Amino acid sequence: MTRFARTVAAVALTTALALVAGCGGSDSDAGTGEDGKALKKVTYLTSFGNFGRDAYAWVAKDKGFFEQAGFDVEIKPGQGTGGVIPAVVSGQAQFGPIDLTGGLLHMGSGQAKDFVAVAAIQQHTMAAIATTEGNGIATPKDLEGKRLADTPGSVVRNLFPTYARLAGVDADKVTWVNGDAQTLMGTLASGSVDGIGQFVVGRPTIEAVTKKKAVLLPYSDVIPDLYGNVLITSKKIAEQDPEMVKQFTTALLKGLEYSLANSKEAAEILGRNVDATNPTAAAAELDLMAEYVTPGGSGTAIGTLDSARVARSIAILERAGALRQGMSPEQIIDFDLVPKA
Repeated sequence: MTRFARTVAAVALTTALALVAGCGGSDSDAGTGEDGKALKKVTYLTSFGNFGRDAYAWVAKDKGFFEQAGFDVEIKPGQGTGGVIPAVVSGQAQFGPIDLTGGLLHMGSGQAKDFVAVAAIQQHTMAAIATTEGNGIATPKDLEGKRLADTPGSVVRNLFPTYARLAGVDADKVTWVNGDAQTLMGTLASGSVDGIGQFVVGRPTIEAVTKKKAVLLPYSDVIPDLYGNVLITSKKIAEQDPEMVKQFTTALLKGLEYSLANSKEAAEILGRNVDATNPTAAAAELDLMAEYVTPGGSGTAIGTLDSARVARSIAILERAGALRQGMSPEQIIDFDLVPKA
């Protein structure tokens, strides 16, 4: 074969491989890792848009943690618990974080099944109602008569009746309207709503967008002992490829730990991948999130989940009438796959 012919053949082969990789599904392989083995293509959804709190996934990709574990990961913005669960169950994505309480509510009501949690992202819930000074909201009772926005399936919205009941708020006097993860803060800034569903770490971004001081009503003030986000996958993947789940989880948590220790760098990495990023606000979100991931003095390792504590969370929701009786932690968590303390 002439040099020209070999060159043409090589180019054709490279093009063909690129087309195959681009068209392949989530179960296909693409590229090779440092050991020469094919990388497993995985789609990962963030919890809620592309804010600083989700930068750790981009860090895990940028730092090569995913590749070292054997994965070629595509990261897409999630739309909260109600959006991530069906995407993972249907196979549109293989992994994504959801709020554990939101997952319990979806599973308990029959809205969703066939997914399992395999690691904790935050050891305590970060759910909150967020507003700004001047909107007349300083206490939970002030929410009555107000207009709030959030995505339909978000944990803040789904858990609100329980929060309202325990906080002494008449939930029927609060109006909820639908919003999108990426535009909620703009909606608040425009004044078309009085408050939004948000995580407590959203404070810096809210203030950057609205140019006003943020006011937050954390759910954890009223509903203690609830976990925050957990990493989920489908029951099918957990059962058929548990080692793959463990490897992915380890790589993601490595990105989480690095991000908390290097928040400014993590924010810069997010900014290189997401144009709308405010690096200062993103870094501040990660700094605020640190205490939720590794509570000081608790000795809790990143990613662990405690069955007894999940059972207490279930009991809280059952007593509030938000969850049917009889659910167990094992229905939503695969403790064989959860990182050990």
